[in-house]
Amino acid sequence: MSESVSTCFIIMPFSKSSDLHTEKFWTNHFENLLKPTIEELGVKAYRVETIREDILKKIINNLVTSPIVLADLTDHNPNVFWELGVRQSFKHNTITIAEEGTKLPFDVSAKATIFYNLSNEGEIVRFKLKLKEAIEDCIKNPEKPDSYILESISGRGSLYEIMRLEETRRRVESLIMETQMNIRNHTVDKELISELKDFSNIPFNIRFTVWRSRCLEFLLINRYLDEDDRFYKTAEYVLRIIENMRLQAPWINLLTEEDKKRAMMFFRGKTGEIMTKSFQIWLNTLEEKYKAIIKKLQTMINETRLKSLEELRSVYHKIDTSYYRYDWTL
Repeated sequence: MSESVSTCFIIMPFSKSSDLHTEKFWTNHFENLLKPTIEELGVKAYRVETIREDILKKIINNLVTSPIVLADLTDHNPNVFWELGVRQSFKHNTITIAEEGTKLPFDVSAKATIFYNLSNEGEIVRFKLKLKEAIEDCIKNPEKPDSYILESISGRGSLYEIMRLEETRRRVESLIMETQMNIRNHTVDKELISELKDFSNIPFNIRFTVWRSRCLEFLLINRYLDEDDRFYKTAEYVLRIIENMRLQAPWINLLTEEDKKRAMMFFRGKTGEIMTKSFQIWLNTLEEKYKAIIKKLQTMINETRLKSLEELRSVYHKIDTSYYRYDWTL
């Protein structure tokens, strides 16, 4: 058997959890039932030992790294439920057991649980067989999902993936708005220059508009869109245009004649047309990406049968306002 599936960490009460389930009962339960049954399959069964070290750190390490974890939910021990939550936040391959008659909470009852009856020998044999089947299934199918937490927050169509795509949508939306503003600024500058044909004697201060590129720079640094090199080379070209535009940012009437001629190139003739066309092509590209993201996002929401993002936000807002009410007049 490979080393990666050779251990099973057992989480269960240590001390008395009810009149019937004393510390002696739990020790006997582990030593004479669970441990030998599991180790018949060649899997080492163990629980945390109370030795001189940080026991909580050791428990968490075992919960996260152990190939298989077995949790006994009898008597609703708070520590066991907390440890089960930690385990299912990181890994699959978790088995839950409980004594017959244990009423499991809703969020745990949906998961298959093996029940045992220690007062009947036949039921004990049946429990052992079921437990062995579960252990063998964990060994043969280590990637088989059994954690609703991991299923909900990871993978395609999960809540995590939807929220990640929604974040990308908002970033692209900001990028589009930034580009639209730069196009508008370029148009305004072109109109201003066409009206003011003589820059040698301007009686008042006139300044070129402000060029924005933070969203574009963020895209180039993080590359959050799954696009090819051609797309990002286009983004770099647009950024160079903006940087060149910024060089013409001082007050027009303060520029030298040579600087004025150089500045006018970006707004007049063929160069001015190329600038305008470049911005428009970049805007069209972003709008296409934006539409594709919206379509993919809606498809994922429909497939998972989740509420729309607007509805989810509305629900969260209602919960927040119902639980957290402040009197700002105090």
